Amino acid sequence: MTKTNDDIQQFLNRVKKMEKGERLDLSSDEDLSVGIMNLISMEEHFFFTYSKTKDSVYLDLLNEVREMRKELLKRIIKDYEGEVWCISKHLLAASMRMIEVGTKALTKGDKQDAADFFQKSYKLYSLFWGLNLGVIKTKDIKHQESEEVAFVNEDKKPKKKDAASIFDKMGELVKKVIDCCIE
Repeated sequence: MTKTNDDIQQFLNRVKKMEKGERLDLSSDEDLSVGIMNLISMEEHFFFTYSKTKDSVYLDLLNEVREMRKELLKRIIKDYEGEVWCISKHLLAASMRMIEVGTKALTKGDKQDAADFFQKSYKLYSLFWGLNLGVIKTKDIKHQESEEVAFVNEDKKPKKKDAASIFDKMGELVKKVIDCCIE
């Protein structure tokens, strides 16, 4: 078992212990992460609106929203090394964009394409939580032909019957840990 698998298993064991007693409620952080996704989208829209209109009020709005996004992101990303802050921001942004593209595909009646985009969005979102719950570290994500971290070439058959990608493992973790229905 690799270090990443050990870390994930240890975390899942802690989650199981909590499920027997006190549940881990990350629902507020989950809501906050989706709010942050929307703030990132607003930054993008203010940028494009400024670029089209040259009205500097959109730069002021962009800056104000950016400061709010940074402040709120600090509530979720407490400890980070290297570029985890930036990686996290981009994971949320990419996840949000995949949701939007999936929603547009769904509107056009293409459920299969929508499901594909939604799955990719969830994988990115799960990786965000894996990084920020301390289950994986950036050094665990290698750019190589590894079944554990394969994302680009997902059609490739796993070498082991029980091999799962880091995204699959993180997706399972998010399902078990984050319960958005707890109030």
